Amino acid sequence: MATIRRARGGERTTRPSARRDPEFPRYVISVAAELAGVHPQTLREYERKGLLEPARTNGGARRYSDADLRLIEEIQRLSAAGLNHTGVKLVLDLTAEQRRMEDELAAELERARATIRRLTATHARALVPYNPDLARLARTGRPGRRFVEE
Repeated sequence: MATIRRARGGERTTRPSARRDPEFPRYVISVAAELAGVHPQTLREYERKGLLEPARTNGGARRYSDADLRLIEEIQRLSAAGLNHTGVKLVLDLTAEQRRMEDELAAELERARATIRRLTATHARALVPYNPDLARLARTGRPGRRFVEE
């Protein structure tokens, strides 16, 4: 099995499921450039500017994944809209931060839902349906309309 170093840290080893993994670095720079419709030197420039971090083989050759190709398309789209490389980097960084925060929020929401499910299952008998008249009685000491005799 071949080992490929990711620029962001860690190693990836080729495996049968690598064909489906969009993060798996499978394209050499010339193929990635052709698929993205740019010159290989453009990809090197994106890397120098910090816009793109391709994986590296043990020999140091760049390898691009399908996720890298989508990132190249996004860089091209932002550049075509008039952003310079600094602006593109800022947009990419903010987008990544937004995704991270959304993932964090979704995980927190799922933890809260799990806690509610656990507490509901554990204390189902102790739960009382909300009654606004009882809530008013508890809050003010005065009964609600249902408790006042006519």
